[in-house]
Amino acid sequence: MSLLKLQKLALTPKGGQTRSNTRDNKAALVFLGPWLLGSVVLVIGPMAASLYLSFTNYNLLQSPKWVGAGNFARMLTDTRLHHSLEVTFLYVLIGVPLQLGAALGLALLLDRGLRGLTFYRSAFYLPSLLGASVAIAVLWRLIFGGTGLFNTILGLIGIESTTSWIGNPDTALSTIILLHVWTFGSPMVIFLAGLRQIPVEFYEAAQIDGATTFQQFRGITIPLLTPIIFFNLVLAIINSFQAFTQAFIVSAGSGGPSDSTLFYTLYLYQEGFGAFRMGYASAMAWLLVLIVGACTAINFWASKFWVHYED
Repeated sequence: MSLLKLQKLALTPKGGQTRSNTRDNKAALVFLGPWLLGSVVLVIGPMAASLYLSFTNYNLLQSPKWVGAGNFARMLTDTRLHHSLEVTFLYVLIGVPLQLGAALGLALLLDRGLRGLTFYRSAFYLPSLLGASVAIAVLWRLIFGGTGLFNTILGLIGIESTTSWIGNPDTALSTIILLHVWTFGSPMVIFLAGLRQIPVEFYEAAQIDGATTFQQFRGITIPLLTPIIFFNLVLAIINSFQAFTQAFIVSAGSGGPSDSTLFYTLYLYQEGFGAFRMGYASAMAWLLVLIVGACTAINFWASKFWVHYED
């Protein structure tokens, strides 16, 4: 700061500084106003209303009736809720590692400096934008139907099949997991950005020491990429617990066959908007918040054992 500015600052009255700070604060509030209003109206308000409704019996048509912890007590004996949790956890435990593995594998291939990298990066990112759409879910239902594209391909290689893969309780969930894995674009782009940040000198030094490609991957790439892996893992788990559209469209909203695709969010929808038990659905929503929060907290606690930062 120049001597002239210091002199002007010293001669400025305290009241002038106060008026300037007040103007700055008002300007900040004007710009923050839309965000604050949106947070209160669209986030905080609905969350508070949902928390209240979770302790009531509410059918959307009559006034809520206070039942205390009755909705939460009902969860202990609700076998469909327990089954929906099993389906959702299975979806998360299988789908998330497969999706992140596919994303990391493709990021490693693209990191080799292919021609048209921008095109490939955009093309592989596209499924992440479309994967949760109704149109793709409908297309997926047609592909794995009894006369769909998948059975047609099997017929071309000599395997005759008329099985509806989405209509079979043993394979219906697998088709949705496959759709989830297909939406690998977003974590792939993040992995690719992380790979570009690893100094080339590390690999050059490892090659001089005679390290193989696998040894470089295990000893350099993975340790330096663990913060990115952790970031993608947390986001993928949160998004997977909230999966809804795929199961709703593929199963026509029933969670079938035999509740094999009854995701937790789908059962919540059925209770709230199908059976008009909005109080119970609100309680289920808060249970989901607790589950996601607990999984995130466990990930952050476990990260200190395997995530390596530069410091």
